[in-house]
Amino acid sequence: MKSHDRGNLVTLPNDTPPWDRVFGVNPLVLVGTREQGGGYDLAPKHIAFPMGWENYFGFVCTPHHNTYHNARREGAFTVSYPRPTQVILASLAASPREGPYKPALDALRTFPASQVDGIFVEDAYLFLECALDRMIDDFGENSLVCGRILATHVHEDYLRLSERDDQDLIQESPLLAYLSPGRFARITESYSFPFPAGFMR
Repeated sequence: MKSHDRGNLVTLPNDTPPWDRVFGVNPLVLVGTREQGGGYDLAPKHIAFPMGWENYFGFVCTPHHNTYHNARREGAFTVSYPRPTQVILASLAASPREGPYKPALDALRTFPASQVDGIFVEDAYLFLECALDRMIDDFGENSLVCGRILATHVHEDYLRLSERDDQDLIQESPLLAYLSPGRFARITESYSFPFPAGFMR
């Protein structure tokens, strides 16, 4: 086999994670949990994803955050997928606490979940109500929080329908992507993926 020149590759030192040295495309969601005092917290998460093809959803958190302890104690959490127009509101949810409370959350309009004790962010486009399924610790200082989806709500502008072209849908109802670290994008253009013949997921 012919060898290729790999002089354009940079090998990064393995004593630090690579994630700050390249951009990666992630969703940006707001995870809602009930606080110990009875109020509610909302926290942005970008390492968040479906856990396979069934009704499971997970996100990465740390035991240093209230979200982790709230989800463990209450056994539930909510997920709101904000629109690109809500990126400032999503950023506010990351504001520091003043004592046990985040004053910036007062700027977020919310509404209650129907199956779990939680809240959603008004005007987001996808909403998940999750019962805690399991927590897996010790990914360094991080943990994977996994939930079983009890209810899903989708804004009609974002719902895929057989009579609606997918590209038209994305163009008319853009998606918010978090480009880690520290940037975001508004997705309005997409292309059909060239799956090989006979492909099955």
